Amino acid sequence: MKTVQQCAVFLFNFSETNTTPMKYKILTLLLLISVISVAQQNLNLIPKPQNIEYHSGSFVMNSKTVIQADKNSFEAKYLQQIIKQQLGLNLEITTSSKSKSKIVFLTKIIEEKKSFKEWYNLSISKNEVVIKATETHGTFYGIQTLIQLLPLEKSLEIKIPCLSITDEPKFQWRGMHLDVCRHFFPKDFIKKYIDYLAMYKMNTFHWHLTDDQGWRIEIKKYPKLTEVGAWRNGSMIGHYTDQTFDNIRYGGFYTQDEIKEIVAYAKERHITIVPEIEMPGHALAALASYPEFSCTGGPFDVGKTWGVLEDVFCPKDETFTFLENILTEVMALFPSEYIHIGGDESPKVRWKSCPHCQKRIKDENLKDEHELQSYFIQRIEKFVNSKGRKIIGWDEILEGGLAPNAAVMSWRGTEGGIAAAKQKHFVVMSPGSHCYFDHYQGEPKNEPIAFGGYTNVEKVYSFNPIPKELSAEESKYILGAQANLWTEYINTTEHVEYMLFPRIVALSEVVWGTSNPKEYKEFEKRLISHFEIYDKKGINYSKAIFEVTSKVQPAENGVAFELKSANPNGIKYTTDGSEPNTNSIPYEKPILVAKNQTIKAAYFENGKAKSATIEQSFFITKSTGKKIELVHQPHENYGIGGSFTLVDGMKGNPSKFGRDWLGFWGKDMNATIDLGKTETISKISINTLSSEGSWIYYPKRIGILVSKDGKNYIPITIVSSKEIQENKGKIVVEFDKQNVQFIKVIAENNGIIADGNPGAGSNSWLFVDEISVE
Repeated sequence: MKTVQQCAVFLFNFSETNTTPMKYKILTLLLLISVISVAQQNLNLIPKPQNIEYHSGSFVMNSKTVIQADKNSFEAKYLQQIIKQQLGLNLEITTSSKSKSKIVFLTKIIEEKKSFKEWYNLSISKNEVVIKATETHGTFYGIQTLIQLLPLEKSLEIKIPCLSITDEPKFQWRGMHLDVCRHFFPKDFIKKYIDYLAMYKMNTFHWHLTDDQGWRIEIKKYPKLTEVGAWRNGSMIGHYTDQTFDNIRYGGFYTQDEIKEIVAYAKERHITIVPEIEMPGHALAALASYPEFSCTGGPFDVGKTWGVLEDVFCPKDETFTFLENILTEVMALFPSEYIHIGGDESPKVRWKSCPHCQKRIKDENLKDEHELQSYFIQRIEKFVNSKGRKIIGWDEILEGGLAPNAAVMSWRGTEGGIAAAKQKHFVVMSPGSHCYFDHYQGEPKNEPIAFGGYTNVEKVYSFNPIPKELSAEESKYILGAQANLWTEYINTTEHVEYMLFPRIVALSEVVWGTSNPKEYKEFEKRLISHFEIYDKKGINYSKAIFEVTSKVQPAENGVAFELKSANPNGIKYTTDGSEPNTNSIPYEKPILVAKNQTIKAAYFENGKAKSATIEQSFFITKSTGKKIELVHQPHENYGIGGSFTLVDGMKGNPSKFGRDWLGFWGKDMNATIDLGKTETISKISINTLSSEGSWIYYPKRIGILVSKDGKNYIPITIVSSKEIQENKGKIVVEFDKQNVQFIKVIAENNGIIADGNPGAGSNSWLFVDEISVE
């Protein structure tokens, strides 16, 4: 097979001996290269293959084309069905054929010795398409690539460009998670979700089946788990901060027969389902069914509220027998190597006051409740290992000592994964900063209510599952990555799709190992071409990628408001709060904002708005746009704008703590603003946030100091916790006029969350926004 360059050299040499006039030879050559180049540009394959060689010519598919494969091959039947649905061609499957137009499957007869079962080669010539693979996994991925080369319209004859693709993934764990506990989704949608993963060569479905708000898997030995635990007497409506509920009985569960059907469906598509049975925390649905396995004996109701609840499994022998019996039935249903046991967000409040737990700590020579959790996880691990399986848990299972053979799913950042890999434990990276698809993906002001955070397509695409802190040897313990979709605020299948697409597409290229954040725009073009696929399939996807996005930068006497879109030339905006239209101001450069005003902008194409209007109000004070330094940096999940977020002139929405807030996990906010010159000031305002179900607490106190030289500071005031709570986090401090240049604001983190509160025993989040100086 020849590359484009080799074909060009061949044709040029050929033209030297031909009698055709040179100008026509060159024209023919340029035309051929142009055609091949167009073919390269229009392939739009995702994930991008590891290696592609382009050739001249096309393979013609029509009603005479056959699929040469084992007639019982699922892969052959799968391709046959897709081609029939998409193109209207009903291709015959035959074990041998002399047809001049055929698609051939070659498995386990490859001369090259490939150690990775997901390797494949897709070779397209004028007469045949050959998919070579070491195992059927690779055959299936070759088929997915071939499908992306097919048109979406029905046709009696189609042409596919000649090429050769040699491909295999970098990571062996390429996963997506789905929470069916907060909201339940039917069997047929779970199958559809699996199909979505298969489209982009993902191979792991993490199925979150149990939690405080619902038990979703039938366990025959314990029928009350679904009779009682699968149903709750109401749900939160609106955002957690609203604390409003309905009283509608809600629930559902999967029978074991349904699970067997789904597992078989996934297996055919080379997707492993990893079930999650939560322990020792997130157990209220189970305890409502069987309260005897708690510390207090109940009674309990299945959780109606989101967040972290205090009643957890009590680590007594009867509880372990209960959980082992459950896991026995779970492992009989799911053949996966790993069983996910959760291990996250488990409050220690009940354990601290439980006589049995305290006796267990003493009898086992444990230091504290954290080591009791480690004891719990290790005891479960021994049982799972005895059945030939392994456990994986969220990174909290590191607390008190990691179980000997456990794998870690790192979600609170990458630190847990780094620690586990250095201890030679396998790791799946899933940090909230890049892999939480319950976060906002567009301007929060235009999006449906989400958990928080801001994770757009570009941010997902920028993720590297292998941290730079790991050596080459340690990096071998990174199995891969996955994204998580928690459903507190997602109660329909259409909304699931909206949060999944198109971010899953970016993730697929990351875990395939061919992403390049420096070439994001090239990826974006390929991605946008896939939107037609979603339209044809009826998939509800986010179009936030088209919306006008904004960025604020420092500017003299204010800030500069920069706007971006797929085509910046199509942006129109207003500065008086009116709706933009085709006659509004065309965007050419960042907009200087030096006074209080509201800017609205939208993207227009062919005289029509192609995006939702974004709206941003600015409140300009003496601190706006000024230099600001932080002692502690915000957490990567909630720090996209860095320290400048505190002086960018934009006030964050308390119900949408996305990118307009800075979040500090277990750390104080210590900020120093340099006004640039001596200014007369008499008023300082600061906004903080409380959302206790999300572990976000008001600061203990806020201190404000001022200085003329940046060295000698004079205290202005200390705002107490009581004052902060009374003013709902919106602090306004007025004082006698001061001539100063530097202002220091210290907001003290709430610290370890106290017993009796959501997240007890864990670090608090501190959320802070605009510091205004007047």
